[in-house]
Amino acid sequence: MAQQLPIPVTDALQRAQIPVSAAGIYVQEVGAGPVLLASNEKTPLNPASTMKLVTSDAALEILGPTFTWKTQAYATGTQAGDVLHGDLIIKGSGDPKLVLENFWLFLRRIRAKGIREIRGNLVLDRSAFESMEFDAGQFDGDPMKPYNVGPDALLLNYKALAFRFTPDAARGVVNVTMDPPLAAYPLTAPHLGNGECGDWHAKLRPAIDSWGARFSGAYSASCGEKVWYVHPYQLTHTQYFHLAFRRLWADLGGTLKGDVQSGVVPPNARLVAEWESASLSEVIRDINKYSNNVMARQLLLTLAANVLNLPANAERGAAVVRTWLSNKGIDAPELSVENGSGLSRNERISALTMGRMLESAFQSPTMPEFMASLPLAGFDGTMRLRLVNQAVAGKAHVKTGMLNEVRNIAGYVLAASGKRYVVVFMINHPNSLRGQAAQDALLQWVYERG
Repeated sequence: MAQQLPIPVTDALQRAQIPVSAAGIYVQEVGAGPVLLASNEKTPLNPASTMKLVTSDAALEILGPTFTWKTQAYATGTQAGDVLHGDLIIKGSGDPKLVLENFWLFLRRIRAKGIREIRGNLVLDRSAFESMEFDAGQFDGDPMKPYNVGPDALLLNYKALAFRFTPDAARGVVNVTMDPPLAAYPLTAPHLGNGECGDWHAKLRPAIDSWGARFSGAYSASCGEKVWYVHPYQLTHTQYFHLAFRRLWADLGGTLKGDVQSGVVPPNARLVAEWESASLSEVIRDINKYSNNVMARQLLLTLAANVLNLPANAERGAAVVRTWLSNKGIDAPELSVENGSGLSRNERISALTMGRMLESAFQSPTMPEFMASLPLAGFDGTMRLRLVNQAVAGKAHVKTGMLNEVRNIAGYVLAASGKRYVVVFMINHPNSLRGQAAQDALLQWVYERG
């Protein structure tokens, strides 16, 4: 029978002015062991980023830890010497981590096949994911945040731009560089300002669109060198991919005579080159340890594309997850999956469902890969600065989740007794930001008393 909540936990909740009714708690010994603690465990709550545990565990068990994404290049027409008299088609499968260096290596493989000049068009086949409208500002009204990038079957470099600002007081200017570099994409630097650095983002007065990046404001010399990561939401995925391709292709000595367009691989196309991603077990480490929302969205759609063999959308991905849980004997009527990342006001799960899923995950053949993807308390990921000087540091693999009025943890604790426990502690309350002390107290208590 579950115990009452430990006094250190209830005291911390009281200090934070968070009622027990605003928290869902579930602690169970793994191996179908007894439930140690349970409070409001059936209440549907916003999981925030702990929802990534559901998405990543489903993917591991359904697709397998060695699953990879393939990005392929096809050609039409004829090749005469190093000139392709036809189109180059690039087909994506939703690789969450097609970063710039990998894309460059992929393009090198195409060049190694003797293709230098493309007389036709660059055709982008993103048919693995359903074409959909995406409002980057819908979640929090800040579409320039990199976490607000929408999913895409040919997602390149997380569709992000990194601007580096370096003040040059001697010359009275600000030097600006951009990564990745884009073809024919002008940069207009801000003026060099004085005074405190302060809210330097806003002072830049940025305009980033298909015409280039313009900073009509000022950048204070007191800021020193800084990097700003931006989602160029006014560029479409196609435009971003096109500009990055043209620049990298030119750097490799190639030319593209035609334009870029969306399409599908035609039946008469021949495979030229292929890029294979890192394995799923590696990818989910980025998703869970560093709470990467963009990658988690890609993963949910990948589940839909591979299980249903249909153009993926979030609803189909959610259906795959619900079926997977049901097949494991986990009844989750309260479960609501919007995008699989937790960057949502609509997603819901109970502490009981999360706990039962974690218990099942520990019995799965993919348990080692799943557990290795979780942040280690006091050491890495989103838990690296928590519980550093506590005995539980290094003994708890815990995913965090935080939104406005939401603060959650879910994972495993290896107690001093040698027993391992599933621990879920979800807080949905206006004072949730103050709830970390209570959650940390529970992790330490489970370590000592479990």
